[in-house]
Amino acid sequence: MYASVRKYKSSSPKEVIKRVNAEFVPMISKAPGFVSYHVVEGANEVLVSVSVFETQAGAEESNRIAADWVKKSLSQFMAGPPEITAGTVAAYKTK
Repeated sequence: MYASVRKYKSSSPKEVIKRVNAEFVPMISKAPGFVSYHVVEGANEVLVSVSVFETQAGAEESNRIAADWVKKSLSQFMAGPPEITAGTVAAYKTK
């Protein structure tokens, strides 16, 4: 499995989360190899998303999908580009 972690600074995290749930989650969940998607609302208007895919190509595609969607739908709420970390999932456990 592969994951992509994107860290955003947002002027309106609640609005971003609302739009992510309504628009982005349905889009990303249809990407090939999709496993899971999570958003963490941190302190100081920070949002962190974690996309998990079966393949590296899927994780990389999720970054392209996210970049296009954020540019089109959320640019007014974002303070610059995200910090992105991607790679092999080295350890995990699910319930």
